[in-house]
Amino acid sequence: MKRIGSFMILLILIAAAIFTLFPIYMGLLNSFKTEGAMMNNILSLPTHLEVGNYIGAFHKTNFVRSLGNTIYIASVGLLGIIICASMAGYKLSRTPGKLSAFIFLLFVMSTLIPFHSIMITLTKISKALSVQGSTTGLGLIYIGTGVAFAIFLYHGFVKSIPRDLDEAAVIDGCGEFRLFFVVIFPLLLPITATITILNLLWIWNDFLLPLLMLTNYKTYTLLLSTNMLFGQYGNNDWSAILSSLILAMLPVVLFYLLLQKYIMKGIADGAIKG
Repeated sequence: MKRIGSFMILLILIAAAIFTLFPIYMGLLNSFKTEGAMMNNILSLPTHLEVGNYIGAFHKTNFVRSLGNTIYIASVGLLGIIICASMAGYKLSRTPGKLSAFIFLLFVMSTLIPFHSIMITLTKISKALSVQGSTTGLGLIYIGTGVAFAIFLYHGFVKSIPRDLDEAAVIDGCGEFRLFFVVIFPLLLPITATITILNLLWIWNDFLLPLLMLTNYKTYTLLLSTNMLFGQYGNNDWSAILSSLILAMLPVVLFYLLLQKYIMKGIADGAIKG
């Protein structure tokens, strides 16, 4: 029975993997075809590789500028989320009492609010504060919308760190900030890597929030620049669109491969210790 159960689970995982990877495979396959070959048979292999599709997509989306905008927005958002959430998660976890528990509950409850219910208000506030259209302003908004879930993850992970370390550091003369950044924060590396990749995937692939906030095409992210390739009345340049999507996907895939070991460790440690 165990073998049958394991075999069924394996079949389900294989089916889920195929279901997930098939659209990516189709996009990669057709990105090397001409428009005519793609329309003739979308499932066929390309007779020859149309590398020119990628060159055209590179120029049409102004890839370097769009990539720079995306990296800058993601960097501002990630840096703010990690610093604010790690400090808040540590302080809330180490502070007993009803007030601390209530504040933590507010953060957790805020993650249940759908973005669509606040996007109109958020747009009006950002316009009133003159941050609409700014890549820095968009990065700050990502901090505000992403910090709650990161606090939840840090809060659970900090509980696995013995309080004896805090007491020993205080005895040695560490102040509160030095205690956190020198003693505690290095121990948060696994969960920090997990939070980094989760939020990077979210920020990198987000379309709606940049569409609402960025009003100048010079500040567009990779996805917004790709969206400009969609023409009116269905006149879409699918070769350039698919090529630009593959180009936009490559940096974050490489980043994930580099941090894969830390990500899996962070998930496993969070599941066991949290």
